[in-house]
Amino acid sequence: MALLLAAGDTTSVRAAPRTAATSPGTRTLYLIRHGLYDEDDPRDEAVGKGLTETGRAQARITGERLAAMGVPFDTLWTSPLTRARETAAVIARAMPGLTPQLAPDLAECTPVSRRQDVMATVAADEAEACGAQMERAFARFFTPSPAGDRHELLVCHGNVIRWLWCRALGVETAAWLGMTIANCSITVIQVKPDGTCKLYVFGDAAHLPVELQTYPGGTFAPWRLRTPWNLDPF
Repeated sequence: MALLLAAGDTTSVRAAPRTAATSPGTRTLYLIRHGLYDEDDPRDEAVGKGLTETGRAQARITGERLAAMGVPFDTLWTSPLTRARETAAVIARAMPGLTPQLAPDLAECTPVSRRQDVMATVAADEAEACGAQMERAFARFFTPSPAGDRHELLVCHGNVIRWLWCRALGVETAAWLGMTIANCSITVIQVKPDGTCKLYVFGDAAHLPVELQTYPGGTFAPWRLRTPWNLDPF
């Protein structure tokens, strides 16, 4: 889905003029996957594994795209892991007045999946703990705004975004690995005043030049035609 459609729908994405509203409002969540990072860095991901030059370029362009939407963002949340914090910091430069705030439950982890090959590499208690963490994140963010409309940015991770997408739409959360998601892509989900959720955009990376559209592991989209800058084999 094109992000332009969501940005152009003023009844769905743009907030109404600020008032002293006290009734529940719509909470619009913009989930941003971090930029490409140095996976070979041996340091713990809470202090190392920061953005590469490509990742910083992705984050800068994403910040410019979000700023150009004209949405009155209220808050910028970030996972505590280095690659997410650095992405949020770069995005914040395009949005004066917004300071990244840590949200520990947005940290990357691996929840239960249908993929048995993946589950064979993850301890059962680890996957269960991840699911509990994600449930906390869902309970915190996927609720109506208590007073008036809100627009919140969440800079986090592919696993987190895919799991939250499933949870928000009532899909079995173990299906999360059936999707992939690009670095610095934008996903937009609204939580209505009655608590129901609506997806407007999933994993949109069209704001990035094609040579900067990377997926897990720094790979390029496998369906894309060869170009001078994408010489990886199909």
